[in-house]
Amino acid sequence: MSTAASGPAFAQDTGETSTQAEIRKLQEQLQAMQARLQQLEEAQKQRDAVAAQAQAPASESPQLATASPVATAPAAPMVASASQARKSSDTPAWIRNTKISGKAYLNLSSINQKSDGLDTAQNGTQVDLKRFYLSVDHQFDKVFSANLTTDVRYGSHGVSNDTLVYVKKAYLQAKLSPAFVVRVGAADLPWVPFVEGIYGYRYVENVMIDRTKYGTSSDYGVHIGGTFGNGLVSYAVSAIDGLGYKTRSRNSDTLDLSGRISVEPVKNVVLAVGGYTGKLGKSVGGQPDTLHQATRFDALAAYTGSRIRLGAEYFEAHNWNNVTSTAADKSSGWSVFGSYAFTPRISAFGRYDWVNPNQYTNPAAKENYFNAGLSYAVVDGVDLALVYKRDAADNAYVPTSNGVIGGVNHGTYDEFGIWSQIKF
Repeated sequence: MSTAASGPAFAQDTGETSTQAEIRKLQEQLQAMQARLQQLEEAQKQRDAVAAQAQAPASESPQLATASPVATAPAAPMVASASQARKSSDTPAWIRNTKISGKAYLNLSSINQKSDGLDTAQNGTQVDLKRFYLSVDHQFDKVFSANLTTDVRYGSHGVSNDTLVYVKKAYLQAKLSPAFVVRVGAADLPWVPFVEGIYGYRYVENVMIDRTKYGTSSDYGVHIGGTFGNGLVSYAVSAIDGLGYKTRSRNSDTLDLSGRISVEPVKNVVLAVGGYTGKLGKSVGGQPDTLHQATRFDALAAYTGSRIRLGAEYFEAHNWNNVTSTAADKSSGWSVFGSYAFTPRISAFGRYDWVNPNQYTNPAAKENYFNAGLSYAVVDGVDLALVYKRDAADNAYVPTSNGVIGGVNHGTYDEFGIWSQIKF
């Protein structure tokens, strides 16, 4: 029987025409192709799983011990994943657990300062490196870690030509729980860094306590803090030598105490109080006894929404500059600040500070400071701000982070320029 005759006879026996038979064969071929494609997709998923397990740390890949994807994966992916695993294991653990970061504050600005009508040495236009922090963080295990942060700045506006280098932070940390973290060494103090985080424009200006020299951001000692209640409450307490991170001395006879407690009663609303008491490192062995105890009370209320940020800070200090003086004194001040984000990258901001530095010894003395500006986040980690600052002091010379402002009768400080923050 010929081949030509067999096709129709078979189609006739099955009740299927030749066209129908061809369609059926095409359908079978399509089903076979789909099954093959599904097999290829499953194999690719297995290869991806093997590669991901090889790259992840062992602590994050518990299924690596069973390695079920490896057992069914083709040979080539197994060789590739083994090579990746060897490459990861060749990196020393101390490198994998160490992080380096940095932050720089720079500005190009013009200053016009007068004291009792006369120009001062700060006047002029200049580029300043206000701060450069370089930090190294190392994680020993889930509990213990260490931090070293250097603080570099150049003398600016004719005040000093020296390059100043400090160790701002150098501490060993034990995080026993989120509610109990202990740091030993030079570390953040309870108040100033906390307010800086809420204010948000530290690269433009120090917060009020730091700007007017009634506190600093870091000191040597033992620091305890944490959060509890799902972030509802946070606290910080420090027992320190009182000299700040820029000065070290082993001769202080006493320890100073500083603390803070804050609550977030509703979302984006922060309320905080804090305090400080001690000799500010001036009670030194072999020297005459200090005559006063320096104390400071702090308070803050703020709203920190994604678009609007508003805050108010208040302080009252007793004998802060009179620890070794016979006369007692009192200082107080308040600050209000705010910002509005037009877009995620463009914001307007402003701030006003009022300080009475000598309520007992010179009641007529006062200082008024404000700034206003527009900021632009160029890329993540780079911020620019166009800023105008104005500071005025009456009947006193007032030390600030911008130099000594004021005069016998009156002094002013005006600065305009571009400020920047670079983080990596």
